[in-house]
Amino acid sequence: MTQLPISSDLIADRNAAHLEALEDDYAALGRKLARAGIDIDAVKAKVAEFSVAVPSWGAGRGGTRFAKFPIPGEPTNIHEKLEDCAVIQQLGRTTPRVSPHFPWDKVSDYKALREEAAALGLGFDAVNSNTFQDQPGQPHTYANGSLAAQDAATRAQAVEHNIECIEIGRQLGSKDITVWVGDGTNFPGQQDLGRSLDRYLEAASQIYAALPDDWRMLLEHKMFEPAFYSTVISDWGSSILAAQELGPKAKCLVDLGHHAPNVNIEQIVARLHRFGKLGGFHFNDSKYGDDDLDSGSINPHQLFLVFNELAEAEANPREGFNPSYMIDQSHNVTDPIESMLSSAETITQCFAKAALVDRAALHAAQEANDTMMAFQSLRRAYNTDVAPILAMARMEAGGAIDVLEAYRLSQYRARKAQQRKAVGLGAGIV
Repeated sequence: MTQLPISSDLIADRNAAHLEALEDDYAALGRKLARAGIDIDAVKAKVAEFSVAVPSWGAGRGGTRFAKFPIPGEPTNIHEKLEDCAVIQQLGRTTPRVSPHFPWDKVSDYKALREEAAALGLGFDAVNSNTFQDQPGQPHTYANGSLAAQDAATRAQAVEHNIECIEIGRQLGSKDITVWVGDGTNFPGQQDLGRSLDRYLEAASQIYAALPDDWRMLLEHKMFEPAFYSTVISDWGSSILAAQELGPKAKCLVDLGHHAPNVNIEQIVARLHRFGKLGGFHFNDSKYGDDDLDSGSINPHQLFLVFNELAEAEANPREGFNPSYMIDQSHNVTDPIESMLSSAETITQCFAKAALVDRAALHAAQEANDTMMAFQSLRRAYNTDVAPILAMARMEAGGAIDVLEAYRLSQYRARKAQQRKAVGLGAGIV
């Protein structure tokens, strides 16, 4: 294994300074949970097994639709992105996989890239295709759509790119391809709404036919943007209908920001699981729309309720339960490494809190129509501070008790600012 990005001595030194307080907090929480019949070590074991992928593109600064403001030391290629993702995994110990995006992350040797990632303690998660953005030398534009475009040659180009992504993913050890298209309209009458869906399904079926036997095709819906009047796969209903038509390897992916305000996302989770089409999640948070804010920064209770439904689904695996989890955020004003460290911790906290729910009491209250006691079953778990469990699991796995402190003391960003080529000014979220 190559030299990991952060000094192990620094992590060990800071952990030693925090250990006594952590042990005291962990013991106190253990006694509290024991009174409720919960074994804290069993919860910690579940937390230690939990993981969420990080996006390669999340290692860089995002932007608004108007501008991007890069920071010193920002990565400029997939190799530098992997270094940054390795920092997140080394300190937090819950993000062992990276989700790459093509053609942004294309290289000439994917076997070597897989080995490079492994040397940094990383593997690869779902591959992501890009048919929402024209590339240099591209024969056909995606300005009027990709998989749902009226032009047959454009659709064929988009299909070919997705199949190329599958082949790249196969070399990287991935087992999923996430397909999101920005196809849609900005004016009434711009396209026939029924025919555009037909074109999408016909093109998507060609991608589906190219899947290896053990792969999944994750269909990602989005209510709006870049199309603001209609979007071809705009909601979970369109997504599940498309997945059902394509076949059993097609599943639905839920991005927490891709819904209308106040939509009950946790109910969508339950519905998708009921019909065996729950494929995965892109975690972020939203105030107004697809804001791509840090996970749990606006509505942590909703994130907990999503994990409560996931815990129910895991306990009742109707058609199997194997969702893919990934952070999907745009870091416009923060250090992306800090944001993803913070988000990974928040996501894991909600997972841990959902594991504390007394399901027998919850189900009994539900069956008795005892609304208050059912609600309190969830509220008690949500109000529990599980930070000592997460910190202990991290430390035992070799991570940092205080991830942000260790990261800042490492001066990793300052070191990379001296080593890496500066990123120029730009426009747009990508």
